[in-house]
Amino acid sequence: MRLAVVGAGGWGTAVARLLAKAGHETLLWAREPGLPEEIASKRENAQFLPGVTLPTEDLTTTDALRETLDVEALFLAPPSFAMAGMLDRLAQYGSTPSVMINLAKGLDPTTRRTMSELILDRFPKTAAFTLSGPSHAEEVGRDVPTAVVLAGRDLELGQRLQREIATPRFRVYLSEDIRGVELCATVKNVIALATGVSDGLGFGDNSRAALITRGLAEMVRFGRTFGVSQATFFGLSGLGDLVATCTSQHSRNRYVGSRLGRGESLEQILEGMDMVAEGVHATTNVYEIARDQEIEMPITEAVYRLLRGEADPLSLVEEIMTRTPKREGI
Repeated sequence: MRLAVVGAGGWGTAVARLLAKAGHETLLWAREPGLPEEIASKRENAQFLPGVTLPTEDLTTTDALRETLDVEALFLAPPSFAMAGMLDRLAQYGSTPSVMINLAKGLDPTTRRTMSELILDRFPKTAAFTLSGPSHAEEVGRDVPTAVVLAGRDLELGQRLQREIATPRFRVYLSEDIRGVELCATVKNVIALATGVSDGLGFGDNSRAALITRGLAEMVRFGRTFGVSQATFFGLSGLGDLVATCTSQHSRNRYVGSRLGRGESLEQILEGMDMVAEGVHATTNVYEIARDQEIEMPITEAVYRLLRGEADPLSLVEEIMTRTPKREGI
């Protein structure tokens, strides 16, 4: 297949490498000046995916966005807050890719819509999919065995894409619960910030396990409001990605949370980061939706208040731990 990936961050680069190694003619678009030429000459994205060698065959780079539309399937890897703007830019060229696959994990900050909803709004004739799950770029780029889920409503087309994307080290499951996959991928980043804060405060495994477990309960309460499938909560984009993001050394959300837990300011942390921690942007959307829908999400609320500077980490821990006793449940 002729494929293109828009966005040469760590995840976009890892996916482009994966597709090229699977034998697909793959084009990688980068917005950073000089990055396409650097990747082409060094066969490495030293800025966003250092130490990973990129294939010399089937992978080319470009800074011409229009070239990415002349493909059979287009993978979209900008951060969620930049997706709407990127889709507007693509729409200006007047072409409609037959397949668009979202790689971002978050909601649009203005409309609170999922990425697939944004895609279909601007390209109503395209088939929209989302690829999600526990899949850190640093590991996918090094062929660490990984399992993900491809979600979309056209299951027949999804089965073809599933076969084309999969490799012996990258297993792809199929789901038709695309909105559920996207919502779970959003909420898990908020919980990862919380587990990072716990780590930064010097707490241990007990605390992390409690946050993951009760974070999953918040994910389920949130998702049930919007009809998310039970299988999605306990699948790769739900529990799977929640565990990976809350525990991994590669998790940017956990990293930001740990520095917040050590008393650093959010502004200071973000100034020194090249990569995006999606949870920082997702927290406000998830909190506001939960508030409007009257969904109980105390961990999310605590993260929201911490990011806004309304409380310090230790006081929020005490608030959560001293809430009214209750029976365990979701």
